[in-house]
Amino acid sequence: MSNPAGNGEGPEHTAFVELERIVGAALEHLAEVAERAEMAEARNAEFEELIKRFTGDESEAGQVLHRLAQLEEDNEDMCSQLEAGRDGVDKLIAKIRFLEEQR
Repeated sequence: MSNPAGNGEGPEHTAFVELERIVGAALEHLAEVAERAEMAEARNAEFEELIKRFTGDESEAGQVLHRLAQLEEDNEDMCSQLEAGRDGVDKLIAKIRFLEEQR
């Protein structure tokens, strides 16, 4: 098959390179989000301890701790979604590599 650009790279190669760039950027973003989630968990644990130490009103402390528990649950859900996203990206990379090997 002829290559009109004459640079030795077909449109499939260009598409694969762009896809790999996009996947790489997505993986970097997922890593940043996971790091931020871990930092949030650490802050939540510190916050919980501070509330226990400094609030004299048990009902207020209970409300804050209840909300904290909800946020932690949301965080776990997001971490699960991140993991599923990573798995999907890994599968996509494997397919890309397979397709490249078929060329």
